[in-house]
Order: sequence, then structure tokens, then C-alpha cells
Amino acid sequence: MSFDGCSSQKVPDSGRNRAWLGRTSHHGYPTLELMTLVETGTRALLGAVFGPTAEGETSYASRLLHLLHLLRPDMLVLWDKGFDGNDFLASVTATRAQFLGRLRSNRRTPVLTRLADGSYLSVIAAQKVRVIDANITVTCADGTVFTGSYRLVTTLTDAGRYPAAVLVGLYHQRWEHESAYHALRHTIMNGRVLRSGDPAGVEQEMWALLTLYQALRTMMVEAAESLPGTDPDRCCFTIALQTARDQVVQAAAVITDPADVGRVGLIGHRILTRLLPPRRQRVSTRKVKSPMSRYSTRHDDGRPDTSRTITGLDISVLEPREPHPQLPAISRDDRNTALADRRRHRILALLEKDPTRLWRPRDIASHFGDITMETMYRQLSRWAETGLIHKLGPGLYAATAWTPTPPA
Repeated sequence: MSFDGCSSQKVPDSGRNRAWLGRTSHHGYPTLELMTLVETGTRALLGAVFGPTAEGETSYASRLLHLLHLLRPDMLVLWDKGFDGNDFLASVTATRAQFLGRLRSNRRTPVLTRLADGSYLSVIAAQKVRVIDANITVTCADGTVFTGSYRLVTTLTDAGRYPAAVLVGLYHQRWEHESAYHALRHTIMNGRVLRSGDPAGVEQEMWALLTLYQALRTMMVEAAESLPGTDPDRCCFTIALQTARDQVVQAAAVITDPADVGRVGLIGHRILTRLLPPRRQRVSTRKVKSPMSRYSTRHDDGRPDTSRTITGLDISVLEPREPHPQLPAISRDDRNTALADRRRHRILALLEKDPTRLWRPRDIASHFGDITMETMYRQLSRWAETGLIHKLGPGLYAATAWTPTPPA
């Protein structure tokens, strides 16, 4: 499954629509923010919400998550950067679904346990996670070579069962979500603006658009399943749409001998007779012609300006660079007594016995009878500032020590 948003569907520039959605400065039309949950294998919709773009993608994703209860324990959810907020991660985890998503580059994650495949166990808020840093080197048919970086976080913590390189390759499936939006915006709408100048009419049109999309996807999947071994990627959305439109507008082949088309109907029959070739690996720049788009200009990252066929793909998982910290010099408060120095080493030894545990000051103090809570809070805070331990949140600490996991 994949969470992703789209904010390029334009609506008429009427007073009522502006009052609801505001006006987007870069193209003059009010636009809708659409957030959907998509099954990446078939690009079918599981749920959708939409509204003003000012509310933001994560807000809509949380609404979709809470209102519809769409996620189940047998699902793996993918998402792009920006969805790694503590509250959203906690909400997804509460559904018992697993997730694999990108982390923001400025997100600090402590190295709790290094794993044999180069990934490491960490924690975000109170959730234990696994972090994978990787470089992906792409070689194109014309000899172009460039490298991109990914920083992923997942609840799939078993490195033996879910190797890091496999998860990095799997994350590419998130781009199927973009194909779903392409079918909605360009194939069905063909770049058109919605018609209604009233919010109620806009909502009606959007639900009609999503319903049509889902009906066509259903037909495409049924057609693929009727021919064992057929990947739904090979079914052409344009053929499905054009066939459905001909049946409605021209009444073409409305009355058809069932023997001619089988149980999949005329739409499914035409899809199967015009299957696309197997999907090939391609790459292209994320750049569009519109001068007002945020993708109209970009820094040169080595990617080609036009779509190219990929002939080589190399995934390198990067080892965490965080060094094992050295014991800092005794602070001014500790220098006056050897007791405080011994206390520090006793507490560090306690934390390093279980480096993946999240400790609260009260839990640590309960192991020792000679430490007041005030002293405990003050010293833990000081040690976190010097890098001796990790502060993961208000009153939440962990050791910086790590234990290598032996290879399988």
C-alpha cells in the first residue's frame, strides 16, 4: 500500500471555490489537495479524502487513517518524505500494519544495534524501528551513470527475513502511486479543469471521477486475473477508458455475443488483446515544462533530461557513521566527589546491559537507592548534551552502545 497526495487538480476560479480552497498563486486557479491510499500492485484505490491544499498532506493522511480504518496487520505501507512525524508513525503502528518510508535528511536517529546487512535498529519517539541508508547507482543504456541516496525507516526489523537491499528495491513500488495520479489527471481529465463553481458540485465531480477510476481499475484487474500470469502493469488504462467511453457515447458493441468476449466483457477483451509489453526499467528527470512548477528547475544531479532505459542498478547499503562515544571528562559538578563518578559508570553500565530499551529517569533511579530524582534528571540531561547517552524525547533515554548482530 502507498500513501501519497496530489495538489494539481484545478477547479473553476469562482468566489465560492476561492472561499473554500483559496487561490494558488502559481497558476491562478484554486486547486484541490487529494490524498489517497493505493494498492501498488494494481493501483486500485482503498480510500480518498480531499480539500484545501493549506491543510497539508500529513493532515489528510491522518484523517484517511483514522476515519476509514483502512490498514490491517497484513499490509506494508509505503510513503515519501514528510510522513515520518511522531504522531503519524504512532497512528500507523497502532493499526499493526508494517511501514517502509523515507526519512527526512535532518531527522536524527540513534544507532542502538548495528545489523549484519548494514542497517541498524533505532527508535523514533517510543517506536522501535530499523533505519536503512543506501546509495543507488543507475547505469543507462547510453552510458549515463548517476547515484541517488535513500534513507528509509521500517518496522520490519528482522534483517535476516527482510534484507536491507531487498527493502530498498521494494520501495521503488511507491512510484506506482504516481501512475495512478497520472491516470486520474491526464488520461481521464486530460488536463481539464473541473466544471462546478460551487464546492458541493466540486465534491460531487471528484467522487464521480474517483468512482470511474476505480471501476476501470476493477475491470483491468479482472481481465489480468482471467489470464494466469498476466501482470496488471501490462493492462492499458487508456484502452479501458476509450472502450468504456465508446460504449456510453456511441453505444458501440452494447449488445455483444458473450461467446465473443468471455466473462471479462468487451472492456476486458480489448485490454487482453492489446496488452503492453512487460515493464522495463526506466529513469527520467523530475522536471516539467510549466515555468511555475516547483519541478521546472532543479539542481543537476546527473539524471538525464529524457527517459532512458536502465541497464544496470547497484544498491549499496551504507554503514552508520555514528562513532561509539568516548567517556567525557568529569564535569565540574562531578569533580568534587568520587561518588558521582562511580554513579555515572554504574548508570551507564545499567543502560548498556539492554541498549535497545527506552529508559525513564524513575526506572533508572529505582535501581539505585542513593540518587534523588532531581539529581537523576540533571545528570541524564547533561550526559545527553555531551553525547554520552541519547535523549529520545521528554524523559526518555537510551544507551549509545551498540551490539553487533552476528551474521546468519
